[in-house]
Amino acid sequence: MKKSFSDRRENVRRGVYILPNLVTTGSLFAGFYGIVASMNHKYDVAAWFILVSAVFDTLDGKIARLTNTTSQFGVEYDSLSDLVAFGVAPGVLMYTWALQPFGKLGWLAAFLYVVCGALRLARFNVQASTVESKNFIGLPIPAAASMVAACVLLFYHLGGTGTIRMVSVLVLIYGLAVLMVSNVPYYSFKDPELYKRRPFGILVLAIVLIIVIVAQPAVMFFIIFLTYTMFSPVLALMGYLRRRREKKVSQG
Repeated sequence: MKKSFSDRRENVRRGVYILPNLVTTGSLFAGFYGIVASMNHKYDVAAWFILVSAVFDTLDGKIARLTNTTSQFGVEYDSLSDLVAFGVAPGVLMYTWALQPFGKLGWLAAFLYVVCGALRLARFNVQASTVESKNFIGLPIPAAASMVAACVLLFYHLGGTGTIRMVSVLVLIYGLAVLMVSNVPYYSFKDPELYKRRPFGILVLAIVLIIVIVAQPAVMFFIIFLTYTMFSPVLALMGYLRRRREKKVSQG
């Protein structure tokens, strides 16, 4: 049964859980500082803080579940924090770093990214109790923001400085916006089977991966987030083409 407004207000009056909401505040702070850094033309710093925000965003939900401190207040606060950290912050970063030279197309791309991120969060909140937990519907907004940050870090890693003007970045932003509101299923890493006993070799591979990431973080973050972003759409496209081919064969 849905709680009335007075019941929800009374729950807030009783107090809120401090630890998970402090972690969410850390995510919000990192996202806000990413905006400040972008406005001060410190684009690499802004990118790193967006990634830091993603780490906090991963932790707050896990901490709330482990300590049994989940609440509707925390869910709503986390969603608002995500919009700032993974919607507005990457939008401002991309506009100031790469989209401004494109004029109207540039700021419209940045706005489309933000509004699609907001729609993605709203849809997730509505479908959270009805959609299979193993998959997200549409690209998660933290992954989209991390892809944006990874592009900036790779640019600086390759010796770039300042701003750029590349059509590929414009296409990337429009693409991420569309993927966030698409119906493409993305793996959520919430599968309980993922955390059960695994062969010893898996542990070795994980350690090697961590070492490689530490050695070349900009390159590895770009590869990891690009792979996650593109794997599901490519898989969906291949499935669609296969079904069309099978349909043509069955029709003679």
